[in-house]
Amino acid sequence: MKIAILGYGKMGRIIEEFASERGHEVVLKVNIDNLDDLNVPNLRKADVAIDFSTPDSVMTNINTCFDAGVPIVVGTTGWYGRLQEVKDQCIEGSNTLLYGSNFSVGVNVFFFVNKVLAKIMNRYPQYEVQVDEIHHTEKLDSPSGTAMSIAEGILGELDRKSEWVNELIGSGEELITKPDQLLIESHRIEDVPGTHTVIYSSEVDEIEFKHAAHSRAGFALGAVLAAEWVHDKTGFFNITDMFDFSV
Repeated sequence: MKIAILGYGKMGRIIEEFASERGHEVVLKVNIDNLDDLNVPNLRKADVAIDFSTPDSVMTNINTCFDAGVPIVVGTTGWYGRLQEVKDQCIEGSNTLLYGSNFSVGVNVFFFVNKVLAKIMNRYPQYEVQVDEIHHTEKLDSPSGTAMSIAEGILGELDRKSEWVNELIGSGEELITKPDQLLIESHRIEDVPGTHTVIYSSEVDEIEFKHAAHSRAGFALGAVLAAEWVHDKTGFFNITDMFDFSV
């Protein structure tokens, strides 16, 4: 399989390593230094594109892949406000896009168990719930897309919470939450690939459910697996469509 990597930074280089190990060829690498290489003729040399760029450039990358008729896997977050627009465009043009807030196999297991846990905790209103996320200081968006997915999973099962709100610790703004709001606390610390914790606390005890990434390798491998899964499909997909955790 021939792959284009859009956003050839730290993540892009690790994706290239996994792609090569799995017998694929990277035929296009685009970063801020060669943006002119992102064009339809170059993209058509690839079977699939993988995007780990920035919220500012991801829409251009998606649209160019659609113009080229090349399936795209989008790991960039911070653009979900335009999700429905992109979905409509993808379906109307018979294009292919798979997106996800996190491509790690472990995180997707975490997403599944998080929903099961929230369903159980819905029976016990004495527990307050909070989501904490820690990422490296280079991460541009807050909260992380992974934290938002975790929060949405909780909101779908927990009747006492109706919306999530975010507080970026160290920003100088202290957030006071309402009883029906689910707090996501975001921390930015040097060299942390990503740690997400769901905390249920009561007067008598506390439950913590945590996923900690040791490196970016899990995200990169998951992105290559997603490219393998989606490259011969047509449609609009979420990373959860790729995993079946039926028990």
